[in-house]
Amino acid sequence: MLRLLGILAAVLCAITATVVTFPGFFRVERLYPIAQIVSFRGILALAFALAALLALLLAIARPIRGFAFSIAVIAGVATVANVAVLASRGGLGTDPLPTKTDASIRVMTWNTAGPATPPDTIAKIAVAMDADIVALPETTIETGERVALAMRDLGHRMWAHHAEDPSTEWDAGSTTLLISPELGDYAVIESSLDGTSNTSTVPSAVAMPVSGEGPIVVAAHAVAPRPSYMQSWRDDLRWLADQCGDGNVIMAGDFNATVDHMSGLGVDGATLGHCTDAAVETGNGALGTWSSALPAVFGAPIDHVMATSQWRASGSLVLRSNDESGSGSDHRPLIVQYEPAG
Repeated sequence: MLRLLGILAAVLCAITATVVTFPGFFRVERLYPIAQIVSFRGILALAFALAALLALLLAIARPIRGFAFSIAVIAGVATVANVAVLASRGGLGTDPLPTKTDASIRVMTWNTAGPATPPDTIAKIAVAMDADIVALPETTIETGERVALAMRDLGHRMWAHHAEDPSTEWDAGSTTLLISPELGDYAVIESSLDGTSNTSTVPSAVAMPVSGEGPIVVAAHAVAPRPSYMQSWRDDLRWLADQCGDGNVIMAGDFNATVDHMSGLGVDGATLGHCTDAAVETGNGALGTWSSALPAVFGAPIDHVMATSQWRASGSLVLRSNDESGSGSDHRPLIVQYEPAG
């Protein structure tokens, strides 16, 4: 009887390990609590490794040796599988951004956690990164304008745009978008401003080029997948996928989702809609942008920059040098350099 229970337990452990390692295959990547578990694939790999080690230690006891060895094998295979997934997305990350050319565009996104991050800090980093587009979830237009003024004083002019949801308290109800005048004049579309078509709880800003030329720019912010917001979170990801049509689109922001959660939402091999994730494409897709209190390899890569096929990502950077600066934000900035495709 005990032997039968041991076999049953080992089978259940194997099924569980397979599901959390490959959630997209089973189409459970956006279900609670799988969505929360797979957000931290680095920690998941470490947990499996520790479980394998513990099982090997327990195998010293003869009565449970067979069961312990079974668990050790299952956990060991799961560790290797998760490390392989992380490695395919970049592992420990790649080198700094390539040299910027006249045709290059740099896009930066940073969830600033509202007043936790001083405008001068945002401006200095954006200027140092030579950013042409800056998406700032949880940032009011007043803060965004102060950032733009600080950037102007540093010789880097930007226009500030925003969208807000008055029903959402605190600065999470506002998303600011800065765009360089060199890209032309932009305006946020009416449905972003009045909320008739937007993400559910925390707003996104869709900006169109006034001239009709240049990319559509989307500053994205999806609600966090807390148990009471799971359906809203799923709806937000689908809405963001719809914004990545087959036109010319650059989207950046806090998606509160990793690429695992976007499984099935991409078109023709893209990550989300017709957009492809730049960090994965350039070898930084495994580095966590949240929380900055964790080492990047154990964090959740939930902030993204992505674009349609009109753009080719030539480099990306998850900025970790700011972790100990006391900016106050629990997110890391993500910067991507794009080149026109073809």
